[in-house]
Amino acid sequence: MKKILISGLTNIETTLQIKGFPLDYNPINYPFFGVNSRVSGVGYNLAKALKKLGSEIDYISLIGADLAGKSVKMTFEEEGLSTDYIIDSLEATPQSVILYDKEGRRQIHTDLKDIQDRVYPEEIFDKLVKKASILCLTNINFSRPFLKKGCELNKVIATDVHTIEDLNDEYNRDFMEYADILFMSDELLPMPPKQWVQKLWDEFGTEIIVIGLGSKGALLAIKEDDFIEVIPAVKTRGVVNTVGAGDSLFSCFVHCYNKEANPYKAIKKAIVFASYKIGATSASEGFLAEEELNQLYKKLNK
Repeated sequence: MKKILISGLTNIETTLQIKGFPLDYNPINYPFFGVNSRVSGVGYNLAKALKKLGSEIDYISLIGADLAGKSVKMTFEEEGLSTDYIIDSLEATPQSVILYDKEGRRQIHTDLKDIQDRVYPEEIFDKLVKKASILCLTNINFSRPFLKKGCELNKVIATDVHTIEDLNDEYNRDFMEYADILFMSDELLPMPPKQWVQKLWDEFGTEIIVIGLGSKGALLAIKEDDFIEVIPAVKTRGVVNTVGAGDSLFSCFVHCYNKEANPYKAIKKAIVFASYKIGATSASEGFLAEEELNQLYKKLNK
């Protein structure tokens, strides 16, 4: 199978279940089994999901040489994920706290520590990129130098800019410019998604665009076919926490596209994958194996 190279954030994620938003003040609560800490982060979520689906991957990331960093490495080893290209050069490992309610709504607080000021060794990327067919370059600063390199090597570049509202967004513009496969959420878009796609096509000529629409599904746009349509959501089980839904949609799409280069089929399977995933508490839980996904996909498409 063709290999996927992932560059992204690894952190320690703590989830806290609350009664609802807005959160009223009171001095102390005892949410038994409502507080959980796990390894997470966009890059890790992609690596774990892609491995569960059966993709062959390499994963590059930065962490700290602290207790949290040791937990990261131990978790990777337990799950059979390689730590060969995870560099512990940060002052501390990034962490996040996520509040979520029984309706699946969530609020994320992310502390990136000093990761945005650090670089990843380019010689390692230069070695790994030769074996990769798709580069999943998540929008963290240390991924930025790899965009141009991947383009020059004619590699397919896939990225997710998450919540975006401006084509000239200083932080995300080069990720959007270099992407062959571009994912984002509709949460902050300044106009209807179909109009936004036209602006992206006019500005960047992006070949494949996917806009997550939450409970409505996802919009798929294929420039070559002049195709822009909403692919509706499906329900596979009850919603527990929607955090990580976008990561799961992205990872499954990349896995399927890497195998068959069929974006229409890839998005339909990705929607099933993401629907099942949000029945779990953490962003890094609830991933289906490929055989499980295929069975569920066939069941829903009889």
